[in-house]
Amino acid sequence: MIRGLIFDLDGTLVDSLPGIAAALNHSLEDLGLPTHSGEAVAGYIGDGIETLVKRALGSDQSEHRAKVVAGFQEYYSRDWQKGTFPYPGLMEFLEEIFQKEIPMAVLSNKPHLYTVEIVEKLFPTHLFRPIRGHQAEFPKKPDPTTALQIVAAWGLKPEEVAYVGDSTVDLATAQAGKLIPLIFSWGYGTPDDFPLLDSVADLKQAIFS
Repeated sequence: MIRGLIFDLDGTLVDSLPGIAAALNHSLEDLGLPTHSGEAVAGYIGDGIETLVKRALGSDQSEHRAKVVAGFQEYYSRDWQKGTFPYPGLMEFLEEIFQKEIPMAVLSNKPHLYTVEIVEKLFPTHLFRPIRGHQAEFPKKPDPTTALQIVAAWGLKPEEVAYVGDSTVDLATAQAGKLIPLIFSWGYGTPDDFPLLDSVADLKQAIFS
């Protein structure tokens, strides 16, 4: 029985690709560097800003990494709301889960500041406890350390908690922590060889079946 839910953010709770791609491409343009399609940027998401920029630049332009990261942060901090949207049907589902007193949390490799700001602006503040983005003192996913800390704080066992995500990183996080992996088909970096959930209804059935 699933008694707790930890959610990834980008590609799981929100479609953030338009905002991420815009900020990345603005930063690249400022330096006269090649930009990337949204489809390409989707493949760069999931391991934090530094890795996003590293993938976008490739080895040939690695000397520009620090400037592109700084430019991305400037544009994204200002404009992320123009390109970040909750997926349809999720809000009602989350409220239903909350009413059933099933604890929910957010755990993302996006920097902690952005993670908290996005969740608190786009979702009711009572839904998620805690909200965790990446912080320097904690390892990034797929290391399960932070996920397991959340589970322990709830007084639950890993096998009682589902990690809901959209990518191979999320799947690996769940597997490393012995959590129940529930992976959406609509996100970024989706695994090819794992049963995927195609809708919120599928997620609901997986939780309550």
